[in-house]
Amino acid sequence: MSKNPVHAVSRRAFIAGSTAVIAAPAFAQTANTTEMEKDISTVTRRNISSFRSLDWRPYFGDLHNGGILVDTTSRALHFWSEDQSIYKLYPTSVPLTEDLTRRGRTEVVRKVEGPSWSPTPAMKQRNPEWPDFVGPGPDNPLGTHALYLSWQYYRIHGTHDTRKIGRRSSNGCIGLYNEHIAELFNLAKVGTQVLLI
Repeated sequence: MSKNPVHAVSRRAFIAGSTAVIAAPAFAQTANTTEMEKDISTVTRRNISSFRSLDWRPYFGDLHNGGILVDTTSRALHFWSEDQSIYKLYPTSVPLTEDLTRRGRTEVVRKVEGPSWSPTPAMKQRNPEWPDFVGPGPDNPLGTHALYLSWQYYRIHGTHDTRKIGRRSSNGCIGLYNEHIAELFNLAKVGTQVLLI
């Protein structure tokens, strides 16, 4: 250890300055996303404490057409194939607030690769600066694939903003990493039952 007071002060200043930079929140970019307009680091911490395998039986009477369970507390999506040969567990993003969260039974009614996106009337009212339409591509908040549910405006979709996964960060939908939604897209089918808890 150096006894030179100049080095000691410089080292202390460096450590203090580094700590301040690390502690400073990272601000979310708004140019390439339309789902989040505030600093996501202040919204909530990631929650993986309940991220564990589950059995389908407490949630579904059968696995006709397969089953998708979304647990908004653990921020996890579970998929079981109809013949029970495939089980997948994915981390997700979930809605920002309880009033944006919908729970209950629904099903996949449409599958779209390269989805386009338009804000809902409520989103547009809250955020009038948002575009009316975003086509497929890197600026699309639905990522590369989307599973449309029987509830209007609700989807399970990908995201190009990977910071959202594991957080409360959406306006109502369930988000997955693009590689995970691509896999789920191939496994699920129109008619796959979905339960959000």
